[in-house]
Amino acid sequence: MVWPLLRRLFRTVLAVWALASSVFLLSRHDANTATLLFLPDSSESVATGNGNAADYAAAQRAVQHRLGLDLPLFYASQQPNAPANTAQWRWNGTQNQYHRWMVRLLHGDLGTSFRTAQPVTTRMCSALGFTLPLTGTAALLAVLTALALARRLAAKPWWQHPVRAALVAVHALPLFVLALLLLLTFANPAVVAWFPAYGLDQLAADSDNWSRTQTYLLHLVLPVAALTLAALPELTLQLDAALTQELRTDYATTARAKGLAEGAVIRHHALRNALLPTLTQVAELLPAMVAGAVVVEVVFALPGMGRLLADAAAGRDYPVLVGGVLLTGAARLLALLLADLLYFWADPRIRWQS
Repeated sequence: MVWPLLRRLFRTVLAVWALASSVFLLSRHDANTATLLFLPDSSESVATGNGNAADYAAAQRAVQHRLGLDLPLFYASQQPNAPANTAQWRWNGTQNQYHRWMVRLLHGDLGTSFRTAQPVTTRMCSALGFTLPLTGTAALLAVLTALALARRLAAKPWWQHPVRAALVAVHALPLFVLALLLLLTFANPAVVAWFPAYGLDQLAADSDNWSRTQTYLLHLVLPVAALTLAALPELTLQLDAALTQELRTDYATTARAKGLAEGAVIRHHALRNALLPTLTQVAELLPAMVAGAVVVEVVFALPGMGRLLADAAAGRDYPVLVGGVLLTGAARLLALLLADLLYFWADPRIRWQS
C-alpha cells in the first residue's frame, strides 16, 4: 500500500515541477513587458517625448536588476554575439534566473508580483481566504447532494425521469452560463434581487462581526450554487447508474429475498460497491473546483484565486501565474492521493495490489 502511493506521489511531484518550470522559463522570454509594468509612468513619458530616454533606460536596467532579469535565463545559454549558423553555448553556473527561482521556491518564496511589487505568497494567501471557503463548501454540498439524490433515484420513485432529464440539461450548460443565469435571476432588481451581485471586496471595516458575516454569506450563496450545480449532475448520474447496475446483481436479489427493503439494500449492500467508479470523480472535484473558481469569481467579482489568476494572465504577471500553476498542481496531487486512499477504504482488496 505504501510504496504504490509513494511512487504515485513522486511521479505527480515531478510532473508538477516540470509544468511549473516550463511556465517559468517561457514567461522569462517576455522580460521587457515585465519591466514596463514596473515603469508605466516612465514609458508613457518617453512615448510622448516628455521624458529623458537615457534616464528611462537607466531606470529600466535598475528594474531588471531588481527583478533578476539581467541574469542569464538557465544554466546554459547561447552567446548573443554568436554567428547565426553556429550554436556557441556558454555555461552560466548557478548565477541564472532559474536557479534563483528554484532556491527561493524550496524556501517557500514564490517571488514578487510584476504588477504590485508584493510577494506572490502574500497575494495568494489573501485570495485563498475567499476561494477555499467557496470551493470547499461547493464541493461538500455537491458530494452530499449527489449521494442523497442518487440513492433516491436508484429506488425508482415516480419523479426519477424528470429529475434525470433536468440533471442532463444542467450538465449540458457551461459553468459561465449557469453563473450568469443565477446572477440575472436572483441578483437582478428587474427579476428578484435576493442576493448581491458584487462588492465582497468592499466590506465595511467599521461594521460589527455579525454584519460582516451576514454580508459575506450572502455574497457566497450564488457562487456556491453555481459551482454546486455544475458538479452535481455528473456525480449524481454516475452514482445512479452504478447503483442501478449493482441492484441487478445476485447479492442484491438475495438481500431482497431475506426481507430487506429496497432502501436497506441500497444503504448496506449496493452503495459501497457503487462508490468505486465515483471515487475518481470525487477526487477530480477539487481541481475542477479550482478551475471553476476562475469563471465564478470573475462573474461575481469575488477577490479570490480565480480572479487573481485571470488578472495576472491579462496583465502578464508571470510570477503570480507560476504560483497559480504550482497551487493547481498541488491540488491535483492531493486529489490523486485522496483517490488512492478512498479506493483503499472502499475495497480492502486493493491493499494487496502493487
